[in-house]
Amino acid sequence: MNNIVIIARKEIQEGLRNRWVIAVTLLLASLALTLSFLGSAPTGNVGAGRLDIVIVSLASLTIFLVPLIALLLSHDAIVGELERGTLLLLLSYPVARSQIVFGKFLAHILILSFATLLGYGAAGLALVVAGTPTTAESWTAFGAMIGSSILLGSVFTAIGYLVSATVSQRSTAGGIALGVWLFFVIIYDMGLLGAIVSTKGVGFSPGLLSILLMANPTDAYRLLNLGSETAGSVSALSGLAASSKLSPTVLMASLALWVAVPLSLAMLRFSRREL
Repeated sequence: MNNIVIIARKEIQEGLRNRWVIAVTLLLASLALTLSFLGSAPTGNVGAGRLDIVIVSLASLTIFLVPLIALLLSHDAIVGELERGTLLLLLSYPVARSQIVFGKFLAHILILSFATLLGYGAAGLALVVAGTPTTAESWTAFGAMIGSSILLGSVFTAIGYLVSATVSQRSTAGGIALGVWLFFVIIYDMGLLGAIVSTKGVGFSPGLLSILLMANPTDAYRLLNLGSETAGSVSALSGLAASSKLSPTVLMASLALWVAVPLSLAMLRFSRREL
């Protein structure tokens, strides 16, 4: 455990020196504040509160931005150290390879969590300062959105580590990371939507639809935050959420599994890799 903490601390210090933490936090905060003040126009039309609109706006932003940030943070975590020659030096110390992977992963999750909490929290604070009427249910949903956003970032961080532990060049890792982002964020849903439209939904039972949605972590996140009754009236996902019949517990478990499997494979791949 001590080795993991040391490696995580080192990675966080490097993130601070490279201005990653500051850059990501400022980016998320600026976008969140912009959405909190400019994204509330529909409240009078759909009967949703201003905070509910902010939740939908930030969740939609998260689907595109957080996976990309997570992959940028993690895609060269292993192969980058290997190319710089610092990985061999690190392995000369009495530290297990799995500890290296988990320590680095923990550091990147802490960086992402800090940026998300501070960035999105700024939007919530701005609404409080502005005296915006809110409800306890809306604040609960807002907190759940932040927590699930961090979990979504953890998913793509783990995928980034799997890529980094597999390839031998940073450029290759960067290309694959971009392909992963495009597939899960854009291509997968376009293909699924095209298949449903072309078949008019024939053959897509609720069970099959649920499996297909959980096969994409961004869809699980989307349903978790945009499929509720209030958010669904704004995001138009209430019908899809009802058809899939996936509960928040199942969706959270799906995201947790998406973290555990790629991270475990990354540890296994790195432990067997010849340097």
